[in-house]
Amino acid sequence: VQLQASGGGLVQAGGSLRLSCATSGHTFRILRMGWWRQVPGKERELIARIYWRERTTYYPDSVKGRFFISRDDAENTGYLQMNSLKPEDTAVYYCAAGPSYSGEWNYWSQGTLVTVSS
Repeated sequence: VQLQASGGGLVQAGGSLRLSCATSGHTFRILRMGWWRQVPGKERELIARIYWRERTTYYPDSVKGRFFISRDDAENTGYLQMNSLKPEDTAVYYCAAGPSYSGEWNYWSQGTLVTVSS
């Protein structure tokens, strides 16, 4: 499974961005997809997760109500819609996927930088 993240950029506080995660290869192995972010000097943080078939989602409090994860069946692509962005959302964002409902995230994209200016 290969993942390619895109859609990062510079946005003003209060604005929106949509990140995409294109999948290829043995995508039938994907049971969950997540979006992670990392700020230099801090641990990588899971900010959204979707179970690929059931479409149930999870968000931590830091982004709940502002970020929304989804998938497109036809394109086999995952998305992260980010609204009401704050400067503290500035980070490198990654999508990841796994062949199980828990445990290791086996597949990772390259990062895409999101910068939110105040």
